[in-house]
Amino acid sequence: MSFTLTTLKTAIQDYLQSDETTFVSQLDTFITQGEERIFKVVQLPDQRKNVSGNVTASQRFLNTPADWLGSFSLAVIDGGNYTYLDFKHNSFIKEYSSSTSATGKPKYYSIFDQSSFEVSPVPDQAYDMELHYLARPKSITNATVDYNGVSNTTYLSTEAPDTLLYGCLVEGAIFLKLPQAEIGILESKFKESLGRLKNLGEGRDTRDEMRYDSLRINVT
Repeated sequence: MSFTLTTLKTAIQDYLQSDETTFVSQLDTFITQGEERIFKVVQLPDQRKNVSGNVTASQRFLNTPADWLGSFSLAVIDGGNYTYLDFKHNSFIKEYSSSTSATGKPKYYSIFDQSSFEVSPVPDQAYDMELHYLARPKSITNATVDYNGVSNTTYLSTEAPDTLLYGCLVEGAIFLKLPQAEIGILESKFKESLGRLKNLGEGRDTRDEMRYDSLRINVT
């Protein structure tokens, strides 16, 4: 089973038995809220991205990608060789490079603000950089999304349709002010499927059995 945007909206209405005009007008909101809950809890393979950039001499700031949520690594590429920068608190950067006249090959980086990193020392020349980061995937409500060449689908709607559906149903049920017991059942189903997705995204997709043997989890 997988969902397109159209079939997902139909499923939400069918499960919650509502086609009331105001409810239907909020379907995109329920979907984006459900997606956001998943993205903030589980690191999915679809969220791992690499991007290349560069800094010039005396430029200590590097822009973050528009879909950046968090960093895995930042490297300087010098003569084809990768040197990974150590992540530090912004105060360390300020103390280490108290003078912007002290330059060199960057060794450290920090989050300056939501839109930029700060590197230290201040670059003494131009360097190519590569960022491996956690991205916020596009919502299925975005008109241009497709997964594996199928229009109006995403990784979630194809690989984790149960988690996506239950996340949307929880938001829709809250909007409809359904009894707490019914919301609780949907929330329980959502968390159950979320656990399975987390096991896949952060367990099986990040290790191999040759080195780590089989993945073992406690089932409750």
